Amino acid sequence: MKLDRRAALIAGLTLPLAAGAQTAPPGVSDKPAPAGLAEPVETIDLWPKDAPGRPATLPVEKIDQRSSDPLVADRSVSGIATPRLVAFRPRIANGASVLVMPGGGYSRIVIDHEGYDLARWLVARGFTAYVLFYRLPGEGWAAGPDVALADAQRAVRLIKTRAIRDGLDPGRVAAIGFSAGGHLCADLATRFAARTYDPVDPSDKLIARPTVAAPIYPVISMTLPVAHGGSREKLIGKHASATLEAAHSPDRNVTKETPPCFLVHAEDDGVVPVENSLLFRAALRAAGVPVETHLFTHGGHGFGIRKAAGKPAELWPELFLNWARTQGFA
Repeated sequence: MKLDRRAALIAGLTLPLAAGAQTAPPGVSDKPAPAGLAEPVETIDLWPKDAPGRPATLPVEKIDQRSSDPLVADRSVSGIATPRLVAFRPRIANGASVLVMPGGGYSRIVIDHEGYDLARWLVARGFTAYVLFYRLPGEGWAAGPDVALADAQRAVRLIKTRAIRDGLDPGRVAAIGFSAGGHLCADLATRFAARTYDPVDPSDKLIARPTVAAPIYPVISMTLPVAHGGSREKLIGKHASATLEAAHSPDRNVTKETPPCFLVHAEDDGVVPVENSLLFRAALRAAGVPVETHLFTHGGHGFGIRKAAGKPAELWPELFLNWARTQGFA
């Protein structure tokens, strides 16, 4: 697509054209995808060279296929050494973009039911969707518990940069995250201005604040017993201090600058207690930040889109879009 340099200059940026081949999406194989669900092919590496703060030994990507049904993909990936966005583009774009952050307890990243499934749903409604494969905090990166946030901040900035180039609206970029990805989404919403990496190019002049944020059955608190133990251990360590817990609990970091938020949780979630969403909601309300909250009696954890089918919780994506319209996004 042609680069609109005039728009770039108006925005105060000089946009570089993509240099060289981008890293393939996680999980690409020679096996055919389920009928009607073509695998994505467009990726955007987050960093122009190596990701910052690389460990002495880089992690190696590993794919785990948890589905025994050849027509249903249920993959996860760990060992992200090259963090990247996987782009899904609609035939006719409505101008808005969505950053999707799947969960996985900060030990892996779910590819399909919290990533590609939602991206395809969004694309069918005119949104440009980007699934983020972020670095994991337990894999030796120098940024430690801020490494995934650094990738999320960089992702928002690149999405806004490419929106300027592609004729989309850089003022309409939503963030949606699930479980541990919901923690990352809430962390981004509350700490979008935190300096987690040194600027690498003009994109880093852009603010990393999303227009709206939707943490879905999110990990929020890092304080036990409300915290999800696995995510807490991977993010800040098993014996983290109260100070470190507070620094990485989004409910402790809400300000009036936090974007409007949309929360979804099931009351019977046996993995991440519903109190996580309630704590975040209370903090948002105390700061005067608009928040919409939907609590479902049944749904469990990790329902995404496909596992919510046939339950009241299956309505959450439509509820999100209806709410987002009231916030000037959709």
